[in-house]
Amino acid sequence: MKSVLIIGLGRFGKYMAENMMALGNEVLAIDNREERVNEVLETVTNAQIGDATSEAFIASLGVRNFDICVVAIGDNFQSSLETTSLLKDYGASFVLARANRDVHAKFLLRNGADRIVYPEKEMAERLAMKYGTNNIFDYVELTHDYSIYEIAVPEGWVGKSILEKRVRTKYHISILATKQGEDLRPLPPADHIFSRAETLIIVGHHKDVRALIR
Repeated sequence: MKSVLIIGLGRFGKYMAENMMALGNEVLAIDNREERVNEVLETVTNAQIGDATSEAFIASLGVRNFDICVVAIGDNFQSSLETTSLLKDYGASFVLARANRDVHAKFLLRNGADRIVYPEKEMAERLAMKYGTNNIFDYVELTHDYSIYEIAVPEGWVGKSILEKRVRTKYHISILATKQGEDLRPLPPADHIFSRAETLIIVGHHKDVRALIR
């Protein structure tokens, strides 16, 4: 269980709070609008109305005691920047800050954010990858270069084994699991024979995966 501070209860902040609670964490939710705080009162550990750009208010929260501080302010970049800076000044160990643009991300990082999240951009990329190709069924970005993909078995692999296709050495990807319906089989052995009925959960560099599925 982690202790989580979430500042900003728009759609992103609200969903973050709900999901953090669902994972068994303790959540203190903050917003300067009473109606937003009232909406989450029954779903979080605690909620407060407050101005996160106020040094006195941030000082009163004891931010050193939180494992994660989320700055989910999406409609006022100046407030997001000031809040991020104050959180770090008062000892926040990890600050996850929302950004809408790359220039915002740069300033947030310079002011102490440990990690930046682009909710709309990241969701758009994931949906484009999922629905804009014929052979990718899901996609989770790990870094800027590597992701986990669920893909169809390439036609030339059907009836062949992992060893025969030299998957790691020739294609530079790793197969984490095979999936058929709801049946997930992690870490298939080298003699596993590929079939059209299954999909593959793989991890690899973007360029290698894209070359594979063309």
